[in-house]
Amino acid sequence: MKKHNFSAGPCILPQEVLLKASAAVMDLDNSGLSLIEISHRSAAFVEVMEKAQSLALELLGLEDKGYKALFLQGGASLQFLMVAYNLMEKKAGYLNTGTWSDKAIKEAKLFGDVVEVGSSKDKNFNYIPKGYSIPSGLDYLHVTSNNTIFGTQIKKFPKTDAPLICDMSSDIFSRQLDFSQFGLIYAGAQKNMGPAGTTLIVVKEEILGKVSRKIPSMLDYQVHIAKDSMFNTPAVFPVYTSMLTLEWLKNLGGIAAIEQVNEKKAQLIYSEIDLSPIFEGFANKEDRSTMNATFNLTDERLKQDFDAMCKEAGVVGINGHRSVGGYRASMYNALSLESVGVLVDIMSEMERKA
Repeated sequence: MKKHNFSAGPCILPQEVLLKASAAVMDLDNSGLSLIEISHRSAAFVEVMEKAQSLALELLGLEDKGYKALFLQGGASLQFLMVAYNLMEKKAGYLNTGTWSDKAIKEAKLFGDVVEVGSSKDKNFNYIPKGYSIPSGLDYLHVTSNNTIFGTQIKKFPKTDAPLICDMSSDIFSRQLDFSQFGLIYAGAQKNMGPAGTTLIVVKEEILGKVSRKIPSMLDYQVHIAKDSMFNTPAVFPVYTSMLTLEWLKNLGGIAAIEQVNEKKAQLIYSEIDLSPIFEGFANKEDRSTMNATFNLTDERLKQDFDAMCKEAGVVGINGHRSVGGYRASMYNALSLESVGVLVDIMSEMERKA
């Protein structure tokens, strides 16, 4: 039975990427060696790393604009620390829109004064704060573009004189933006790019090297840039698979093409949620994420039947996060419109039965 994978991460990947990656584990480009046993210093893997970095900058429209792309380890969680280590001298601003923003704030407080410019914690993060003021004198302003747990997404980014830093772990490469408005972007691969184990960082070089503290080598962006993401042994398989996914996206027509598909998927499921008397959305409508649709049953007595119908149809990974409950349909780039249609058909059938 075909599985319709709505998992929030590690997430669905394109079938052609999985096939190519699995073949490379056995034999990389007919070399007689596995991808995961060759030297990361070999010409073959250096080419992989360079191509992955180049594709990331190309798809984001940041080629020749002073940015560098890095593939590092430690996940987005390590970036909560690295951002502050490299960029905070005295004071930084944070927009608090969920669990991951909370965690980033916690790490930043180790390095200086954190100004929480806005928060949606008062309503369990079901909306994106607006109308907040940004103080002057910040070393940077940090935002999270998409909140996987709560199903909210920033539609309009704040204007600030300070470098704008963005955690894009769950919507990277999913929609067109002016990516040059950001001083630094980071994203764990496992939401929309590849398997867990590597993290993409895209940073404008001119914002680095301005703090007075000494930075440990493993946490210093400038060290990693100088070593082309190979200061230590990189996560070879996740980087290779991310490269394949970026190739797949480019061949589809890039971010502009996938954004159209993502909008159709989101419109399909949100229309069903809004029209159905047995489902209700969690996030404010104007802040709904195109990547993660969060919703609940209006009558919990229907849960057992709904879960059984999803299982029978091969729909997996839709349980909501424990802090929200209900359901969460994560619709990352590789998830087909067909799969969303299967879930929506189940929801419609559930409504007819109720």
